Amino acid sequence: MEKTEQTDMEQSKPKLEMNERVGIVEAILFVTGNAVEKKEICRAMELTEGELEETLDALESGYDFDRRGLRLLRFGAHVQLATRPDYAPYVEKLLQPVQKQSLSQAIMETLAVIAYRQPVTKAEIEQVRGVKCDYSVQSLLTKGLIEEVGRKEALGRPILYGTTDSFLRHFCISSLSELPEIDFSKLAAKLEAGKGGEEDMPPHEDAIDSLG
Repeated sequence: MEKTEQTDMEQSKPKLEMNERVGIVEAILFVTGNAVEKKEICRAMELTEGELEETLDALESGYDFDRRGLRLLRFGAHVQLATRPDYAPYVEKLLQPVQKQSLSQAIMETLAVIAYRQPVTKAEIEQVRGVKCDYSVQSLLTKGLIEEVGRKEALGRPILYGTTDSFLRHFCISSLSELPEIDFSKLAAKLEAGKGGEEDMPPHEDAIDSLG
């Protein structure tokens, strides 16, 4: 009897209006500060995936229409609030000096090969770049931009690498389909000519090597 009454109460529970749903999602993303899995939001708000997507669309369009300081990032199964890039100069001016951690050219070249050729092995990356890439791969793994996605059915069963949701977030894209087109023949020619990353080594090791 009690279970029946509880079920009836759950069924009669009024659904949240769209403006309430938008406000709740915004509050959740603001408080967490980090990327949140969509399924966790659905669980907390008792929404279906379709209802959540409608809510995210409404939140995103509101930010874009009013050119507000925040925007919604969607990458894979995660969503997150971020500041609008257009307003970055004003934020940086207020917070000067801003410490930016950039990726070296060698690491960017390695990441580009992985992003466009994934899943890819270390040997296949080195074949494109023409140099060893142990340091770059390890650095990208540490930064969480790539991950091991399996092993290739080949001699030695080498590890296959692919990009992560953090990669999408880092470059402010929602899927790999948004990556710009790249001509790998030109990249290979550039690397062969010595204009790319010369040696895949950490900066301090590179400096020590140049003294030898």
